[in-house]
Amino acid sequence: MTIGEHILILRKKHNLSQSALGKKVDTSGDIIGRYERDIMMPSIEVIMKIADALNVSIDFLVGKTTLELDSNVLKRVEEVSKLNDEEKDKIFMVIDALILDFKAKRAYS
Repeated sequence: MTIGEHILILRKKHNLSQSALGKKVDTSGDIIGRYERDIMMPSIEVIMKIADALNVSIDFLVGKTTLELDSNVLKRVEEVSKLNDEEKDKIFMVIDALILDFKAKRAYS
């Protein structure tokens, strides 16, 4: 999927017009339309603004990953990454247990 296709899908997911997204990233709706049709490629500065406006990572926006992380999840991951290894292990152990519990509940419901 191209960056333009990602912008289009995410813009629609957020119920934004091309003009509204353009205002959020200091450009016009016409330019957003050109990005979506892959006629123009946004600069890295504009890509960063679009990612922020659509609440996704730059990697997701440009198609480097299929993992859509919103800014809240990304902030939490960043906080965990700042911890020492022992603290990270404890957090991951709790997360793993909760995931296992949720999967078990889903399987039996």
